[in-house]
Amino acid sequence: MKIKREINAIFAIASRDFIKFIRDRFRIVATFIFPIIFIGILGGSLQSNLGKTVGYNFLTFVFIGVIGQTLFQSTASGIISLVRDREEDFAQEMFVAPVSRFSIVLGKIVGESTVALAQILGIVIFALVIRVPIDWTHFVRLIPAMFVACLFGGAFGVLVLANLGTQVSVQQIFPFVIFPQFFLSGVFAPIKNLPPVLFLFSRLAPMTYAVDLVRSIYYWGTPEYSKIVLHSPLVNLAIISAIFLVFLSAGTFLFVRNERNR
Repeated sequence: MKIKREINAIFAIASRDFIKFIRDRFRIVATFIFPIIFIGILGGSLQSNLGKTVGYNFLTFVFIGVIGQTLFQSTASGIISLVRDREEDFAQEMFVAPVSRFSIVLGKIVGESTVALAQILGIVIFALVIRVPIDWTHFVRLIPAMFVACLFGGAFGVLVLANLGTQVSVQQIFPFVIFPQFFLSGVFAPIKNLPPVLFLFSRLAPMTYAVDLVRSIYYWGTPEYSKIVLHSPLVNLAIISAIFLVFLSAGTFLFVRNERNR
């Protein structure tokens, strides 16, 4: 009975977040701006300048990277609603409910994960319009990895936002945490060979492992695999699982503690 109550709570919170997304037309439009710029403009430019040099299609490389980046970033950014709920005192109403705190936070992550996955559909349609070369057999096998990238991004968002008290602080601080990872994680360029300082920061950036997981599965068994991928899918999955548990546990603990101290 208790397990059923926890599952129902996760589903209810997740459904609320997805419904809020489909009712917010501005957010729907805004979520596609960056991917369109990254794939259409930046990816096309890099393909023209570097495509022949690197030995693989750079537009496809950027497209797959943007898939991983969007899933991670969108879910992490969506957790900002925890701060909004806190300001509107909705969070306190949730936390007095007879359900686990982890179920509440997990419900938020699942809800934002469904939002991120919905955004991927629009990105794929845009990729078809500009004729990005996609191997659909390889792309279909990305589906499990997409869920993993979403959950990982959600846990990261919970940890970062747990100590941010207002939406103003989120808008000021969160971009400085998330935007550098776009470049450190290798979304737009290979990061196998970097100067020592950049190498260190790239391996510390959580988004790196979400992007590399998606790429490692897409390019598995192809000639480009050794040129593009940092770690095997199993290694990426092991790293992500360990960091996910740390982020989710610490983030939930900090959020609940701050909520009680209000």
